[in-house]
Amino acid sequence: MDISSLLTAIPGAISQGILWGVMALGVYTTYRILNISDLTVDGSFATGGCVAAVCLVNGLNPFVSLLVALVAGLLAGAITGFLHTRCEIPAILAGILTQLGLYSINLRIMGRSNTPLLKVDTLFSKGKELLNLPSQYVAIIIGVVLIVLLVACMYWFYGTEIGSAIRATGNNERMVESLGVNTKTTKMLGFMIANGLVALSGALVTQSQGYADVKQGTGAIVIGLASIIIGEVVCGKRRNFMVRLSTIVVGSILYRVVVAMVLQMGLSTDDLKLLTAVLVAIALTVPVMLEKRNQNARYKAHIEG
Repeated sequence: MDISSLLTAIPGAISQGILWGVMALGVYTTYRILNISDLTVDGSFATGGCVAAVCLVNGLNPFVSLLVALVAGLLAGAITGFLHTRCEIPAILAGILTQLGLYSINLRIMGRSNTPLLKVDTLFSKGKELLNLPSQYVAIIIGVVLIVLLVACMYWFYGTEIGSAIRATGNNERMVESLGVNTKTTKMLGFMIANGLVALSGALVTQSQGYADVKQGTGAIVIGLASIIIGEVVCGKRRNFMVRLSTIVVGSILYRVVVAMVLQMGLSTDDLKLLTAVLVAIALTVPVMLEKRNQNARYKAHIEG
């Protein structure tokens, strides 16, 4: 492995890890907070990118395109939430149905399978002109600012009454219902927030890479889960909520750095999906094995005592 090539690739990996970390925050909302597996992600990520690309091509400000993409993600989440809460379709199936429908909607939005942004001003091209730095460092700076704002907003929101109700719904839905909270509403809000963040991430990644594609969200849910699990394994689960949100982004960065290292070692890009699956499997297995080891150690100590 060429060390100099790896060092050159790491800043780009970190910048992509931060931008995809926004998506991981959305996955965390449903997977950990609501305790629901939402498969809308692959579709809503692409929707955010497609909407942002069309907005930019039509002359809208890059910031405005992010807001429009965010709204599109909120609507996608609302569809999944409606199918799950009102139509009583299981969450996994509701997400699959929405994801399937979004593929055709994304094609309709762009009018074709991909849209290049080579001659269009983006948030990152403007940042490069302003800061006079390489594109990957500009992406890191912009990404860090956005992540700090998003984590702070999420920490504040989930401390409010409605935010606490959403968290409580994931912990114990029946108890929350007994307190008079409408869990259908809290779930709907959770789906919307999650997919809004996912779409925002898709818009950021699209502006960063310079094109949008209807298939760019394929496997996003697995990458989001990998980021969450890697962050929890490395940093631990038993921390305050602010730190747990931050560790998700750390996990996303570590995932991208590992991918960059493996690619520098000669792995084909065709094997990236397999690598992701292996990483997630390992990250899921390690905590279980450690817990079993600790249980055995406690049992032995109890017997010997």
